[in-house]
Amino acid sequence: MPLSNSAPATKTAPATKTAPATKTARAKKIDADSGSTFLPDVIEGLSKPQKQIPPKYLYDHRGSQLFDQICHLEEYYPTRTELGILRDQGREIARLLGPRCVIIEPGSGSNEKIRCLLGYLEKVAAYVPIDISHDYLQQQAEEMMAAFPQLEIFPVCADFHQPLQLPSFTKTYRRRIVFFPGSTIGNMMPDEAEDFLRRMGRLAGDRGGVLLGVDLKKPREVVEPAYNDAEGVTGQFNLNLLERINQELDADFDTSCFAHRAFFSARESRIEMHLVSLKEQVVTLGERNIRFDAGESIHTENSYKYELDQFAEVARRAGLAVERVWTDPQKFFSVQLLTFAP
Repeated sequence: MPLSNSAPATKTAPATKTAPATKTARAKKIDADSGSTFLPDVIEGLSKPQKQIPPKYLYDHRGSQLFDQICHLEEYYPTRTELGILRDQGREIARLLGPRCVIIEPGSGSNEKIRCLLGYLEKVAAYVPIDISHDYLQQQAEEMMAAFPQLEIFPVCADFHQPLQLPSFTKTYRRRIVFFPGSTIGNMMPDEAEDFLRRMGRLAGDRGGVLLGVDLKKPREVVEPAYNDAEGVTGQFNLNLLERINQELDADFDTSCFAHRAFFSARESRIEMHLVSLKEQVVTLGERNIRFDAGESIHTENSYKYELDQFAEVARRAGLAVERVWTDPQKFFSVQLLTFAP
């Protein structure tokens, strides 16, 4: 999606311009082989009374492509709402962040939001996209280099849930900013979100900050359709996890025997996403047999919805303070700037 007309026109090069081939375009793997933990994580999760699989495994190359499609669905409000905030408030965000920032984006995925942000920032020192899917990360990094040929890009293929090591930067920078858009922070349990923010705060450093998207509480009739779209793309995204397990872990899931289900739990203030077994069945995973009762589910993802004061408390426990909050007029979504608490 093009930048808004209010963004500085000189920031973005025409999309047809080819970026110079440099070594910074190559996605560097840093302890990023999710395959090493994929099998034990799946076995452990499917052995629990409530079967579950960590949501990070939804994002292989195909999963990332499907999620990009989800972000442009009519029912999925978070992406367009957050982009609207970034466009409307881009100049103020840029003023607060200041010039010569290193922008670090864990779970970078699609580059639509970072393109919007970069359109406002002044003299960015470097951009570090981090993603678990190597091929998808490489593709996105090459597109970014074509759009921003003067920007140094250091793609890192890694699991951002694990300790991260930043590359060496060639330009002098003033501060590091962790950019974490979307509602990905909501995919984490509150204690996991606290731990993540603590680590991201350390990654940013004392003079740095964390700029992130936080989905807010809203009526059920708005939030549930966002995860149950009429076209069924979210269902494909969820079921793709079983296809990935079949391909990479020698399993024999029949995806026609499972159904996508997503619902809002008011008690937990979160969307829960499940894959429900449509019949009693046994699935083979390597040499293991996994039994499913009819109606039994695999819990694949959560998406927490916060009140502003609730999230501020999570940030406080992580040693961070909310410096500024921007929301849309309906207060469906927020973009927040966190810095180290005094």
